[in-house]
Amino acid sequence: MNNLYFTENIQMFTFKIDLYLGILHAMRLDVALVQEEKKARTIFLNTDYSLCKIKKPIENINGTTFCYKRIKNVYFVAVTKKNVNAALVFELLNTIIRILKEYFNKDISENLIKSNFSLVYEILDETIDFGYPQKTETDLLKLYINSDKKVIKKEESKQQPITALLTGPSVRQQNILYRKNEVFIDVIENVHFLLSNNGKFLKSDIIGEIKINTKLSGYPFCRLGLNEKLNFQKKAIGRKTIKKKTKNHSIVIDDVKFHNSISLDKYNIDRSISFSPPDGLFECASYRVTNNVKIPFKVIPIVKQRGDTSVDYKITIRCLIKKRLFAKNVVIKVPTPKNTAGCLITKQNGVAKYDPATNCIIWKINKFQGESEISLTAEANLLRSKNSHWARPPITLDFLLPGYTSSGLKVKYFKVIEKSYTDVSKYIRYLSLSKGSFQIRI
Repeated sequence: MNNLYFTENIQMFTFKIDLYLGILHAMRLDVALVQEEKKARTIFLNTDYSLCKIKKPIENINGTTFCYKRIKNVYFVAVTKKNVNAALVFELLNTIIRILKEYFNKDISENLIKSNFSLVYEILDETIDFGYPQKTETDLLKLYINSDKKVIKKEESKQQPITALLTGPSVRQQNILYRKNEVFIDVIENVHFLLSNNGKFLKSDIIGEIKINTKLSGYPFCRLGLNEKLNFQKKAIGRKTIKKKTKNHSIVIDDVKFHNSISLDKYNIDRSISFSPPDGLFECASYRVTNNVKIPFKVIPIVKQRGDTSVDYKITIRCLIKKRLFAKNVVIKVPTPKNTAGCLITKQNGVAKYDPATNCIIWKINKFQGESEISLTAEANLLRSKNSHWARPPITLDFLLPGYTSSGLKVKYFKVIEKSYTDVSKYIRYLSLSKGSFQIRI
């Protein structure tokens, strides 16, 4: 079993439950190992957490805190004796897991760690330096470490200074050339809404991301403009904090995380962010919105149970988006009692049928135009049952809404600052979607 050295600061290692195969990356080895830490290490390594009834991602043993994430039979563990930000620790763990998956293009396993021990150690050594995350992009790491386990040494004149690594380097190779310069921007929002039967919000949560696919020659410097009404209410992870007084019509971003190449220096001036983008597809930003959201559908459910024999349904849905837009692949799942014998659907738009496996009426509309209304009328016949109580689960909607964002976030412009970029084709797309996360109580 490999020795695992603990210090007062965060450390990183992975191991298999049975073999205790360890890969250690001690971020700071400036404090001597003490007896209490040895005991804490022994207790943690000899505990099979897969057998614990209560699954906890954090364990505190004799004042030493273990934050861990399990991938199959391999644990990724961060160890500290200080009061650190747990969210940032798990963000780092997830980042290291992502890097290893992208680097090896395989799922993480014990055999992968054993057969690539030295390479994994080199990756950790480049990712973390003296306790601070440094290079967290796979493309940047591949400039220093290749799959043949050889470190690519760069000339000193071309090495990035430590300040650039801390504030966010541009992950971009040199001498990139495209016949046609193109930029594809996608704003994708996954909506999580819970509404009462009279249409009032009980929960609203939008998880969004801005993805950019750049096909630009050379080393471009870009600027992207967002809504003037956009405000960051909380801290931007990894970047500077922007605090603004918000109004009712503002788009309030509760949480936001930018790519490490993004600069917010001019955001307060002209609502723009600037960056030198990586080549190809990358996530420019991810964000979360919970207030001042726009609802794309209004669902009016009328559900009446007639004794123990049947349930009557009349479901009306109004599409509240602009008339020129269309919702696609709309699937409405209307729940029925567990003792349903069958359903008689008398009126519908689209295609609807009863699915006994899920106890739902599944109603599908391939194309739903904005500012229009559809309805469904059905009757569920019930079997006699001793336990006739029905919990009435919510109606759920799945849909795709191209050209629409529920938060209202928009990209106003995308510019390449250098004069040499005279002809750049730009494509901006918006998409709101739900995968069963739009729910209406009945």
